[in-house]
Amino acid sequence: EDRLERMAGAVETILECLGEDPKREGLLKTPQRMAKALMYFTSGYKTTLDTCVNEAVFREDHREMVLVKDIDIHSLCEHHMVPFFGKVHIAYIPRNNVLGLSKLARIAEMYARRLQVQERLTKQIAMAIQSAIQPLGVGVVVECSHMCMVMRGVQKTNATTTTSSVLGCFQSDPRTRSEFLALVNSNRRC
Repeated sequence: EDRLERMAGAVETILECLGEDPKREGLLKTPQRMAKALMYFTSGYKTTLDTCVNEAVFREDHREMVLVKDIDIHSLCEHHMVPFFGKVHIAYIPRNNVLGLSKLARIAEMYARRLQVQERLTKQIAMAIQSAIQPLGVGVVVECSHMCMVMRGVQKTNATTTTSSVLGCFQSDPRTRSEFLALVNSNRRC
C-alpha cells in the first residue's frame, strides 16, 4: 500500500536524522514494522460507532446503573506521539435500551486507537454512548500514565492523570455522580 511505503520512507529518514544507519541488520525492517505499527495504533480512524455497536442494542426495562470497570486502553499522545495507557470506567443508566457489555470496551478502543489527548478521549467515549442508546445519563472516568511525562520532560514515573465526563443525570444529580464515583473507586472484584 502506498501509505505504508511513504510512512516507511519517513521512518528511514528519521533513523538517518538520529545518526543511525537504516541499512544495518537490526534496522533493515524497522521502517516497515513501524509503519505497520502506527497504522494499527491509529486504526480507530477507520472504525465507526455503528461498526462498534454492531446492532448490539437490546430493549430492556432496566433503569439502574450499568458499570464496566477497568477496561484497558492504550493510545498515542498527539503532542509527542508516545504512548499513554491505563483504565477506562464506563457507566450509564438505560432509558429503554441496554448496550452489549463488550461494546463499551469496543467504543473505548475505537477512540483510543487515534492520536489523542486524554481529555478529548474521555468526552468522545461518553458522547458515543449517549448517541448509541440515548440513556438517562453516562459517566466515564479515564486513568492513565503518560509516557511523555515518564520518559521525557519532568520524568515522573508514578504520575497518573484522571479525567471524567458526565452527561445527563450523572451531571444533573449529585447522588448519581457520587454513586458512580464510589463504585469506580471500590476495589470489589467478582
